[in-house]
Amino acid sequence: MTSTVAAARTLTLHAWRDYDEDACALPGMSLGAVEVTAPPDEQATRLWELGARRVEFTGEIDLTAVDDPADAAHAVRRLCLIRDLTARAVLVHWQLRLPPEPDDGWRDLSHLQPPRTLAGPADPEAALAQWRNEHYLCKCLWRQGPGFVQIRDRRWGELRRFTAEEPEYQEAITRLSYGAPLRTVPKAIAADFLTERLAARTGPLLWWLPYRVNRWIQEAMAI
Repeated sequence: MTSTVAAARTLTLHAWRDYDEDACALPGMSLGAVEVTAPPDEQATRLWELGARRVEFTGEIDLTAVDDPADAAHAVRRLCLIRDLTARAVLVHWQLRLPPEPDDGWRDLSHLQPPRTLAGPADPEAALAQWRNEHYLCKCLWRQGPGFVQIRDRRWGELRRFTAEEPEYQEAITRLSYGAPLRTVPKAIAADFLTERLAARTGPLLWWLPYRVNRWIQEAMAI
């Protein structure tokens, strides 16, 4: 899948070869500062192939200040990378600031690796603790079958399963995978995705929330 959002700003991450913090302090375990220059749909693969198993984003992702298209594109780029790294079971350290409304807006992102800090909800510490306690891999994913797309979503506790056989829905998922202007997606499809909270608005952009699974934590049929 290709991005429809230009990512003009440099994105630099710190990366290590292991999940454990003590192991990462050993000689040879740090990859240092990694400048991410690959297209968005290749970034997670590139980091994985470099050996990154733990990464740290610098700066806070502030979703209260994304009216400018460039700010929105930069935020979406980072969020999509966190999504794709989560799909590979890479440990991600990041910081997030959300708008105060809706107060449960963090749940839209609760399938991602929990951030280190969270601001915006009325009780951010309680929201972050719940996010951490309830997080597991494959919480909200999609997979491509022959002639259909299936989404499996457990962010709200129960399994919500959606199957789209219409080509226009599959085309919209492709378009939104790394962010696209809302106007480029058919209104009815965008409304469906927003109603089910399968896509998120970030400034003028709409982007796809579920990740495409790369590493199964158990047999695929059980997922």
